[in-house]
Amino acid sequence: MSDPTNSMISPPIEGLLERAGSKFSLVTISARRARDINSYYGQLGDALGRYAGPQVTSTARKPLSIAFEELDADKVEGVGGATGREIPADLLPVVEIEGAEEFDAVLPTGPVGTED
Repeated sequence: MSDPTNSMISPPIEGLLERAGSKFSLVTISARRARDINSYYGQLGDALGRYAGPQVTSTARKPLSIAFEELDADKVEGVGGATGREIPADLLPVVEIEGAEEFDAVLPTGPVGTED
């Protein structure tokens, strides 16, 4: 049997879960950052500079491993959801819907499902 405390995964998933707040946040944050890192390496020859490169020095070759190391080093953080961090206003989309005031006036205000 292998020793569960001696894991080959570095950084340890338990520490990443604490930083992300939940399994779902960890998956979302890491996947988004891994896609950015992959895109960064893909556009290197074009000299476009649209994506941020890896924020940590790593021997890993896979973008997801690099994303995990960035999260462990507090170079990447999530917002909203289980992280408990407020989403900055400049990241929220601004949506203006014509006639929204009229629509709000017809919405029910009581508990749902209490009608007879």
